[in-house]
Amino acid sequence: MRFSGKCAVVTGAASGIGRATALLFASEGANVFASDIDTDGLEKLATEAPGITPVRCDVCKPDEIKALMDTAAAAEGGIDIVFNNAGAGGDRAAIDEIEPDGWDRTMDLLLRSVAMGIRYAAPHMKGRASTRTGGAAIVNTSSVAAVGPGYSPTAYAVAKAGVLHLTKCAATDLAQYGIRVNAVQPGFINTNIFAASLEMTGAMRDSANAMIAQMSSQAQPVARGGQPRDIAEAVAFLASEKAGFMTGASIVVDGGITVGPRHSWDPEAPGLFDALQAMAEGAAAPT
Repeated sequence: MRFSGKCAVVTGAASGIGRATALLFASEGANVFASDIDTDGLEKLATEAPGITPVRCDVCKPDEIKALMDTAAAAEGGIDIVFNNAGAGGDRAAIDEIEPDGWDRTMDLLLRSVAMGIRYAAPHMKGRASTRTGGAAIVNTSSVAAVGPGYSPTAYAVAKAGVLHLTKCAATDLAQYGIRVNAVQPGFINTNIFAASLEMTGAMRDSANAMIAQMSSQAQPVARGGQPRDIAEAVAFLASEKAGFMTGASIVVDGGITVGPRHSWDPEAPGLFDALQAMAEGAAAPT
């Protein structure tokens, strides 16, 4: 019961990583204010565990973020944990095709929302470090897309890289108040984000998710698809007193997808050195 009696706010809580994290926090004693624009998903979530309060919030609207944080703080006397997680795939256009509105919408959803989540939560978190074991903690969802191209559309990758730098800057700004700020970088996780970004619904969405699950089990050294619970466990660690000496840091939870090119871990995918060695052996073979 790492979070017994603590107040936690989770955005994007109706599905995927946010849902898994809200349930984990609640299972360990937190009073969770779970937010999303999917009110049906929130209501279902609230029936699955005690201690979860659903609150509708569109994180693209700063006034709704402020209202969420104010609501949680008013009910609990302050906020101990914030997980800034809400997001989607954003605009998929390449940099030579993306329109300003698409760029701005992606940044608002994936980067500005995190900044405003920190902005409006922080006043309610000051002083909690001295009254709650482990202090106050903010965790932001970044991505392996932040480390380089090839994992996502351009705007998404840039926004997630911004989340990493924002995490470091916020950690320095809030250290004086005993508020820790860290990030988690998920890899290929089996959620609805991919199908949702392509506006798939119903049977098509289910088929796409099944295909993604199959592909993801072969995409990295850990030979299984990443699950929302994998990320939730990392978030819970960062929010707990066990991570009390960590701030401005990030944890990569990606099954090893970023460790190196495929041939570095897959014996069936020869790399340049293997090709050169085969060429040398072929030249040395008797004719």
